[in-house]
Amino acid sequence: MITLFTVLVALVCILLIVVVLIQNPKGGGLDSTFGGSGASQMFGAAKSTDLVEKITWGLAIALFALCIVTAILVKMQSGIGGTIVPLDSLPTG
Repeated sequence: MITLFTVLVALVCILLIVVVLIQNPKGGGLDSTFGGSGASQMFGAAKSTDLVEKITWGLAIALFALCIVTAILVKMQSGIGGTIVPLDSLPTG
């Protein structure tokens, strides 16, 4: 289960990187390197920018949620609870 969530986190990270790189830093629309001129003609310049921005926010929220869920699953599976072990009682050597 943890492996599945780890893979999902990795995929969302890669998609988020791609979507952020597609954005034009001046806010003028999609970069022409990634086929932005065709998308601008299909959706219109303002709509394509809004679409990319919505995708970016959606992926960021999904990444946040997946990281929280993965951390909770790891904690539950490892059995690490609220017990505190004093340093004096740890075995040495």
